[in-house]
Amino acid sequence: DQHGTAIISGAALINAAELQEKTLATMRVVVSGAGASAIACARFYISLGIDPQNLLMCDSKGVLHTGRNLEGRPLKREFARETDARTLADALKGADLFLGLSRAGLVTPAMVKTMAPRPIIFALANPDPEIPYDLAKEARPDAIVATGRSDFNNQVNNVLGFPFLFRGALDVRATGINEAMKVAAAHALAELARKDVPQVVAAAYGDTFSFGPDYIIPKPFDPRVLHWVAPAVAKAAIDSGVARLSLDVEGYRERLRSLLGGATAVMRRFVRKATSDPRRIVFPEGEDPRVLQACAILDEEHIAKPVLLGNHERIRELVKEYEIDLDFAGVDVVDPHTDDMRHEYAEIFWRRRNRKGVDRAMAHALMREPNYFGMMMVAEGRAEGIVAGLNQSYPDTVRPALQVIGLQPGARRIAGMYLMLHKSGLKLFGDTTVNIDQTAESLAEIAEMIADAARVFDVEPRVAMLSYSNFGSVRHRHARMVAEAVELLRARRPDIEVEGEMQANLAVNYEIQRKIMPDTRLTGPANVLIFPSLDAGNVAYKLMRELGEVSAVGPVLLGTNRPVTALERDCSVDNIVLMTALTVVNAQLRELNRDRLVTG
Repeated sequence: DQHGTAIISGAALINAAELQEKTLATMRVVVSGAGASAIACARFYISLGIDPQNLLMCDSKGVLHTGRNLEGRPLKREFARETDARTLADALKGADLFLGLSRAGLVTPAMVKTMAPRPIIFALANPDPEIPYDLAKEARPDAIVATGRSDFNNQVNNVLGFPFLFRGALDVRATGINEAMKVAAAHALAELARKDVPQVVAAAYGDTFSFGPDYIIPKPFDPRVLHWVAPAVAKAAIDSGVARLSLDVEGYRERLRSLLGGATAVMRRFVRKATSDPRRIVFPEGEDPRVLQACAILDEEHIAKPVLLGNHERIRELVKEYEIDLDFAGVDVVDPHTDDMRHEYAEIFWRRRNRKGVDRAMAHALMREPNYFGMMMVAEGRAEGIVAGLNQSYPDTVRPALQVIGLQPGARRIAGMYLMLHKSGLKLFGDTTVNIDQTAESLAEIAEMIADAARVFDVEPRVAMLSYSNFGSVRHRHARMVAEAVELLRARRPDIEVEGEMQANLAVNYEIQRKIMPDTRLTGPANVLIFPSLDAGNVAYKLMRELGEVSAVGPVLLGTNRPVTALERDCSVDNIVLMTALTVVNAQLRELNRDRLVTG
């Protein structure tokens, strides 16, 4: 996590120095804090061009200087300098850059007034900076200020770095991440911030941005970061000799760019929608580092109000071990083994399931399991949604949801959907995860649920019911089942465009579809693809994800009475963030009494 802070703040430093007409080699730098993040940033700034002798570091006792006894503290001794400065206030006099990675309130307006002309102030303590953004700007209108907060300009957020740093490293099978790769990532981010900001980013944030003192690094959810940072990292890995694969960097950039398009904009809008009204979302796998990293982003970006299930001490140990910048002021931790509600939840569950093979002892035992406990929190209104599944099989996540939360009123089944993000737009695949054997009735119900979900994504559904047969060309019972499902859905929901049975190539190639069926009921290529079996749906989305120029987001669970998201075991941190954003939006829409909703 500290290296992420170094890369992102390093990119901000590159651009801030340019705007303030300063040269890195001659800048005087003051670092407040001497922990892992501060040391990582200081070393990285030196890699970028800061003169080590022009850098002063301060800990809780003051400036690290050669006269201090730092025996047994080699990391601090590395930054001890020959200087007369003894306090942070002394060090800041005439300084060009302040980097704060310590605690709130250490820097006063009077102190920043003593800094050099056109200073750079990076006050990155969380949740509150060393000096508030507005106070720093008021004291020094000529300053460029950055913080870790999303409610002010120039937020230094690690989500800009790690996913794309790792993507570039993994795609060339790098043996490790070295300094050259980190420097390349920082320069790529700095360069991107100097480019014109596309409308999709402006629309996602509801504002306009241009390179200058209030915009020195890209926004955390700028989709262009992928094809800017990952290729730069990959090239640095190749050039520095740690890549086991070589590739054409520009071709690689184009392949990454092809993954982006209108579909990505849809996902960014959902993230933005979630930030407008964050909800309490419970995470049963609170002791998984991926969940902790995702929750740090969710809290920092105000996407959700995370509730972690697990042992308090163990979670804090993991946060420290993995150096995750998690603010416990915005994240609740609940231990199912000690929580006051565990016995009451067990009794409620027993009363609901005592005629379905659950006795009291079993109910109390199940409430010690985070998954069951988390589902009960949602069912009883203590949380508004749940995101689970990283450390268990998909059925083991879905089963408690059905037993505790149950089906949405009017629903007869649940279904799994994947969002396939392609440059041509968003495609919704179903059923991909739940229903093994289909009937005409089940296919019609699943198609209806996914079509309604499409509208939540601001996509007008065009449903294709898929088969190996085209419009009655094969008179087999499997093909007839799909054709019957089309008629059932047309009778039940005349507002939904649906066509079939048809082969997959016809569904997405409208020109061919019209040649085969000139009076097709679809007005364009299908964007909702309903597969005739779980075999077909599951195989299709996995093949497209691995072989095609497609990103898959999911699985999205449809049909539950409360928002439930069942993750895949190999889910990445960014996918956890996106899936949680969908869960938050689901909770928002339910409050508005919407009848047909995504992820439920």
